[in-house]
Amino acid sequence: MTTRDSVTAHDGAAPGYAPNRTLTVRVELARQLRRRRTLVMAGLLAALPIVLIVALAVGTDDDGRRNGRPSLFDVATASGLNLTATVLVAGTGFLLVIPVALFFGDAVASEADWSSLRYLLAAPVPRTRLLLTKAIVALLLSVASIALLTAVALLAGTLAYGWAPMQSPTGVPLAPGDALWRLLLAAAFILGSELATAGLALWLSTRTDAPLAAVGGAVGLTVIGSVLDQVTALGSLRVVLPAHWQYAWTDLLQPQIEWAGMAQGIALSVSIAVVFLALAVRGFRTKDVVS
Repeated sequence: MTTRDSVTAHDGAAPGYAPNRTLTVRVELARQLRRRRTLVMAGLLAALPIVLIVALAVGTDDDGRRNGRPSLFDVATASGLNLTATVLVAGTGFLLVIPVALFFGDAVASEADWSSLRYLLAAPVPRTRLLLTKAIVALLLSVASIALLTAVALLAGTLAYGWAPMQSPTGVPLAPGDALWRLLLAAAFILGSELATAGLALWLSTRTDAPLAAVGGAVGLTVIGSVLDQVTALGSLRVVLPAHWQYAWTDLLQPQIEWAGMAQGIALSVSIAVVFLALAVRGFRTKDVVS
């Protein structure tokens, strides 16, 4: 027996076992990309810009501009950049919450639901590594979801309405190059603002063996936060709700960008995500896994 085998045997591990080589991100990502729910979600996100273009083509604005102030929907057909901004507005708050909650909430709970979690841990895959790998893959899929929606909206909008300066509701146009990087920053902010939902969904995924409960719980609590943000009687208390800052990215579309709201929103969302991630790791490391 070699020295290395002796050390390994003394540690109680099989010869050649390396914890950092178990359940790699590449392997887990390949598994998740082949799942039907991933493909269905990608199809729905890609279809949204097309549906919006059709709706704008066949619909009529009978009500006109409310209070005389135009919205992004009023200028959606001005250019492909305008359509992209409109799609992001439509997705913020609920639609883009769903893929994030799905990928994070399904991460661990689905393995328990399939009764495969205990076999992964018996492989053996260290619990913390398993959870972090699942979280990284869920984050990559969430990034891909927002990127897909933005890319399809930009491509379809450009084909339908052309590549022209972006018309903002304030009436001040933005040059295409300037508007493009602002929209990319907007997509990045939307992802950052969804991290609170991601952390909550991941924690719920470690607490239940039912994926639907984890996903539904994260979506439900996020929607409740959005509803509470509409209650003006709460006053300044609303600033502690991630939903209060979810549309702060629209400040990127102003002639002079205001960064304060976005900075507060990202700081709050990341802080909540870190707390829930810590709770998920702590709870999962000591959880009695029987499925």
